[in-house]
Amino acid sequence: MDQTQTQRSVSASASRAFQFHPARAAIFDLFNLYLGRSSRQKPEDSTREPPNKTQKRVVALNRELPPRNEQFLLDFEQLQSQFSDQDQLRVVTESVLISLVVSCSGHAPRAEFLLFALRSLCSIGYINWDSLLPTLLSSVSSAEMTAGQGSQAMAAVSSTSLSQSGMLPPSSSITNSATFQSSNPASPLPSVHGIGSPAQSGIEPSSCAALSPVKSSDISCIGQQPTARVNSSIRDNAISSLRQLCCKIILTGLEFNLKPVTHADIFYHMLSWLVNWDQRQQGIDESDGAKSWRPDKALIEWLHSCLDVIWLLVEEDKCRVPFYELLRSGLQFIENIPDDEALFTLILEIHRRRDMMAMHMQMLDQHLHCPTFGTHRVLSQTTPSSSGEAVGNLRYSPITYPSVLGEPLHGEDLAMSIQRGSLDWERALRCIRHALRSTPSPDWWKRVLLVAPSYRPPQAPTPGAVFTSEMICEATIDRIVELLKLTNSEINCWQDWLVFSDIFFFLMKSGCIDFVDFVDKLVSRVTEGDQLILRTNHVTWLLAQIMRVELVMNALNSDARKVETTRKLVSFHREDRSSDPNNPQSILLDFISSCQNLRIWSLNTSTREYLNNEQLQKGKQIDEWWRQVSKGDRIMDYMKMDDISIGMFWVVSYTMAQPACETVINWLSSAGVAEMLPGQNPQSTERLMLMREVSPLPMSLLSGFSMNLSLKLAYQMEDSLFVGQTVPSIAMVETYTRLLLLAPHSLFRSHFSHLAQKNPSLLSKHGVTLLVLEILNYRLLPLYRYQGKSKALMYDVTKIISTLKVKRGDHRVFRLAENLCMNLILSLRDFFSVKREGKGPTEFTETLNRITIITLAITIKTRGIADADHLLYLPTMVEQILATSQHTWSEKTLRYFPQVLRDSLIARMDKRSLAIQTWQQAETTVINQCTQLLSPSADPKYATTYISHSFPQHRNYLCAGAWMLMRGHPENINSANLARVLREFSPEEVTSNIYTMVDVLLHHIQMELQHGLPIQDLLFNACANLAFFVWTHELLPLDILLLALIDRDDDPHALRIVINLLERQELQQRVKLYCMNRGTPEHWQINGMFKRVELQKALGNHLSWKDRYPTFFDDVAARLLPVIPLIVYRLIENDGIDAADRIIVMYSQLLAYHPLRFTFVRDILAYFYGHLPGKLIVHVLSVLDLSKIPFSESFPQHISSSSPVMCPPMDYFATLLLGLVNNVIPPLHNNSKLGSMGDPSCNTVRAPHNKTAITSQSGLANASEGQKAFYQIQDPGTYTQLVLETAVIELLSLPVSTSQIVSSLVQIVVNIQPTLIQSSNGLNGAPNGVGQTSVLPTSPSGGSTDSLGAGRSTSSVSGINTSNIVSRSGYTCQQLSCLLIQACGLLLAQLPPDFHSQLYVEASRIIKESWWLSDGTRSLGELDSAVGYALLDPTWAAQDNTSTAIGNIVALLHSFFSNLPQEWLEGTHAIIKHLRPVTSVAMLRIAFRIMGPLLPRLANAHTLFNKTLSLLLSIIVDVFGRNSQPSNPVEASEIADLIDFLHHVIHYEGQGGPVQANSKPRPEVLALCGRASESLRPDVQHLLSHLKPDVNSSIYAATHPKVVQNPS
Repeated sequence: MDQTQTQRSVSASASRAFQFHPARAAIFDLFNLYLGRSSRQKPEDSTREPPNKTQKRVVALNRELPPRNEQFLLDFEQLQSQFSDQDQLRVVTESVLISLVVSCSGHAPRAEFLLFALRSLCSIGYINWDSLLPTLLSSVSSAEMTAGQGSQAMAAVSSTSLSQSGMLPPSSSITNSATFQSSNPASPLPSVHGIGSPAQSGIEPSSCAALSPVKSSDISCIGQQPTARVNSSIRDNAISSLRQLCCKIILTGLEFNLKPVTHADIFYHMLSWLVNWDQRQQGIDESDGAKSWRPDKALIEWLHSCLDVIWLLVEEDKCRVPFYELLRSGLQFIENIPDDEALFTLILEIHRRRDMMAMHMQMLDQHLHCPTFGTHRVLSQTTPSSSGEAVGNLRYSPITYPSVLGEPLHGEDLAMSIQRGSLDWERALRCIRHALRSTPSPDWWKRVLLVAPSYRPPQAPTPGAVFTSEMICEATIDRIVELLKLTNSEINCWQDWLVFSDIFFFLMKSGCIDFVDFVDKLVSRVTEGDQLILRTNHVTWLLAQIMRVELVMNALNSDARKVETTRKLVSFHREDRSSDPNNPQSILLDFISSCQNLRIWSLNTSTREYLNNEQLQKGKQIDEWWRQVSKGDRIMDYMKMDDISIGMFWVVSYTMAQPACETVINWLSSAGVAEMLPGQNPQSTERLMLMREVSPLPMSLLSGFSMNLSLKLAYQMEDSLFVGQTVPSIAMVETYTRLLLLAPHSLFRSHFSHLAQKNPSLLSKHGVTLLVLEILNYRLLPLYRYQGKSKALMYDVTKIISTLKVKRGDHRVFRLAENLCMNLILSLRDFFSVKREGKGPTEFTETLNRITIITLAITIKTRGIADADHLLYLPTMVEQILATSQHTWSEKTLRYFPQVLRDSLIARMDKRSLAIQTWQQAETTVINQCTQLLSPSADPKYATTYISHSFPQHRNYLCAGAWMLMRGHPENINSANLARVLREFSPEEVTSNIYTMVDVLLHHIQMELQHGLPIQDLLFNACANLAFFVWTHELLPLDILLLALIDRDDDPHALRIVINLLERQELQQRVKLYCMNRGTPEHWQINGMFKRVELQKALGNHLSWKDRYPTFFDDVAARLLPVIPLIVYRLIENDGIDAADRIIVMYSQLLAYHPLRFTFVRDILAYFYGHLPGKLIVHVLSVLDLSKIPFSESFPQHISSSSPVMCPPMDYFATLLLGLVNNVIPPLHNNSKLGSMGDPSCNTVRAPHNKTAITSQSGLANASEGQKAFYQIQDPGTYTQLVLETAVIELLSLPVSTSQIVSSLVQIVVNIQPTLIQSSNGLNGAPNGVGQTSVLPTSPSGGSTDSLGAGRSTSSVSGINTSNIVSRSGYTCQQLSCLLIQACGLLLAQLPPDFHSQLYVEASRIIKESWWLSDGTRSLGELDSAVGYALLDPTWAAQDNTSTAIGNIVALLHSFFSNLPQEWLEGTHAIIKHLRPVTSVAMLRIAFRIMGPLLPRLANAHTLFNKTLSLLLSIIVDVFGRNSQPSNPVEASEIADLIDFLHHVIHYEGQGGPVQANSKPRPEVLALCGRASESLRPDVQHLLSHLKPDVNSSIYAATHPKVVQNPS
């Protein structure tokens, strides 16, 4: 129980005792005497007799006429002298007073006397206002309930209006009020029965009827409803009188220093009265009452008194209650505002201050912030609230809708309330349209989609949803219309249709689009809109793709509107009029109407009459063609098909999917099967049948298959691949993977769970596990990353690894799984948990643990940590990873690690010396055992003895012992015994052997050097010995050996050995052979037959051993793909730049097969930014297929120029940003806010981002025509990601300083609008850089053009070719200027923190150079006006071409912030540090406008929130501190909006999301604010007085004392 509740419960129990206090009757008599009421004894008095009858009775003096008021105090003091316990007497007196206030409020003279008596008692210090006022208010509430104001009104008070206040009263505050009524058995509101007459008291009954203005006889003759109305009027007047008197008493009490809890109590009662002012009569018809009822004078009087109390509570001089409490009270949302100017004035002021406060919560151009899908990372725009949403229902919110308080809101109910055509509706559609164009992963869609209401059972609204099915439906239709327009303009966009059909099928199957509703709206759009838009059969083809979806079949079969829907489907049919009728697409579109008619005909007999008979007859042509080509045996040679045959087979896939599926399967198995030869293991008796090779189906053929056929094929091939007894051909596997890559939305399946559902025992089969792992490692790795399933796959593979690592002999599956896990871990570019359940050590191997640390370092350094919770989890995660590892990283490696990770690793002890000591202790025994085992004449049986009886710690040193015995002559070793023993070891033991051998090897070299042996000889012998292990007899896996060596980079010779091994001819030949056998890295383009490499040649002796199952794509060379990049990293860390350069050049052909080579290039440039010479950068870039990367046309010149380094011209940077606007930033729609801005002649619809016309104009030299399918850009995954990351790579590769790059970008953005305007209007050199001075609004400084010009963006940027930059974008000048800001912020957020630091310096410089900020001659009014004007959203300012430098730079910072991970937000504090000292309110406002919107985003990052809040408080101290001396003295009221904002954002953070009724600040935040306020001027300090942990000054601390008592 908190402090307030304790006090009140004690007070309640004491009051019950005071009911029988002997002074009570005397005090009543005294007051009745002065009130002119009779004091005759009543039977009821017996209830007040004290239990002790012998106790002396005390009777007040009795006079016939009421004495003069002045005598009251003397009489009371005389009464007072009769009692010793003055505290008890005071409590009794207060109880009597409250009772009389309630009963006498309707009698004006008596009410006046009670006020006089209160003041008199107060003058002698006899009133405790802190106990009197809360009790009075509580009693009034009870009286109103008893009087019939009713439970309705008070329920509203207690649950509705009061809940909107953060200062909820304790539960006892209402119930305890009955205490003071128990002495009065009559109604507590006698004046209800007789208005204007002497009211009865508890000791004087009187006749109600005799004193009522309405006779009882009259009342009995009036009907029930008029009676109720009269009674209601009487009751309302009584309550008005009571509230009026109560307010007068409160106003008197407020003249004294009350406790904060009392102020809070008064405040929420006043609010509840105002909010519920019109809840009057009960039992009367509302409509009838509303017609005749008008606010009467009494009601207006108490309303005004109520307002007087509120104004007095929130007045700035005293700040008894923060004005912020009014802002979040909901008072401004009263539905029925009375026609009263005073209340209206208050509500207007609330709205004004609320809007100003909300502005600080939102970023400039917030409405333009929208997911670009330019990165892998999913950044939620919402803060998870532990109290608001259950963890299971947390969803990603790509956009949010701002509340009136500026808070980001989301939720299904909110989304459903958004009006079609509103700005929020357009924002949502803009996001969905962009998603439909840029094809983010299905994982993104699943996070944001809702099942359409018609398809789901009744359920609670989804908390995190932001899109409704109507929004998805409208955006989908928009995309169809957009594609139709492109098709009609003769642009070849078949690929666009294919990509869209994949998403469309996924959306429809997911149930988020109501099919019937969709067809209705699509018909309306294409018929009632532009009727000429539907000229082709593309829509019919699109709908034919989904005809087999269950929801669609139900709609056409059983829905009540099935006939109407069928007729509308048929209405989309068009005759194909292609210029090339033999084109496969044309043939498909020509027959697709027939296909759809046939399908509908087979579905439902009742709709057949609406079908086109001609199209049905046309179906016979399909059957005839099929009979001719299949010839009954259902087999076709797919490699000899012409365009007509391809088109017709596509048609067949829509009408006869099963026969078509069978022909494909038959083709893939048409070469028959052959028995596989025993190979190296003749003892094996198992017969292995192998499917002979054919050519896989080409992508050009597969792409036109119906979705139904693709699904059937995928399932059918899975049966052949994983269930069949025959080893499948590579063609079968390749065709299967091509299908999955073609339709990533519709066909993706998570293989481990998918196969487990198919048959739980499948994955226990050796061959199935190998095949699945090969498919995943060498074909589908980018697909899993695109789907967001890499982490889940990593956990699944880890289970296999943890099972096999201690199992003897199963090396092939283990090493393949480990290699896959390496690739998966290195592919993760966001923070991840190393264990699905998150507890205990990892199940990784030693190798994987080390690679995980490297991946964390790369991710944190190049992309940051997105979530504050991840930052807190990092130390625990590092402990999990290294729990079983002895490894430490060298100082050279650690210096490149991010600081947060380096801090976790720096204190780790290096235990390598212990490993050597252990070796030295075991060396004699190990050498003895190795001599017996490995001597040329060793007994073969000893190998069995060694495996069975040797100690594990000795087995770990087997390879080390063998290496020592070689002594430069590896031929002296019995390789057969060594090979056999290593094969019988568990994989974990082999790994341990490799690591210990490397330690011993390097230690041995050091010892030999001390004996004077030349290092060249030692290294030569070491490499010869290792070649024996790896190449001569293939005893150890090369990839693990190389990783073990580079992890010992603390030894100067380890990396030299690695380089030597990589440069050996054996490895070069193996890599060359691999590349020759593999063919082009883009495997989906290979149309010929694949060559299967023999198992032993592909994997070597150690891995192949007893195994017979053939390889598909696996190879020792391919195992090096994750290793080579790590070697390059380690060489650069150790200053081996030349060696790294050689390795990259040497292995560039192999790295072309790296599944994520684009990401490798981007990350290595970011990780080592500032440390790579130009030559190495050029060679790193050469790893990419440069012809397929959309680099800027001039980029090669800037990185390869041999002339002195010069910063690229401004035109280069402007073109780079324009490419992002055209290809990454979500396009603006015609109906959006920006759609009507500026010059109407420029207001054209922007063409799709990926068309030739746009890409060539935007400076992307190598972009090809048409939208790219996923399989063409598997890394990074989408075209938007490709364009954005290419821009990042360009900037990271430029041979100029960071400051030059950032300065160029910022200068373009800050001055972009005058640059574009001058160019488009031909006003080069126009004053202020503005072309339309005639339409400028009034100058912000009251007409001073100097001030206006200084605040605005005043100069254009030289060096930009602006002649056609606007036309290249497809936007108006004004739109383009705003979108370039968004593009620049997005781009800078992808770059390393070095760029961020420069941005903060540059932004601060531009702001400080605004002379009007430091001009002491300007008035406060001018400065305030100028700042307000400068900080307008650039979107709004652009409409009249009045953008300002400060507005643009702040918008740039906000765009930048919105794309930053949380970890990097701490760096934003540098802006304020560069702006300090802040000496004016103008600069203070700019600082708050920059940093304020960050605080809501940090609501769940408490440490960073505290730091940011502390920084903002410190700059308030700079301006309003006790010792500060501003150039112009400023009143505290000038920053009222900043004070409101601080209150709000502190409550927001305390809640962890949107402020609720019970939101309260966290105690440490109150303490932080309290410390900061001590340095403020007194007039500002008291405005923050409630943001302290002091119960005597803060209503928050007083009403939530738990916060103060438990500041944990």
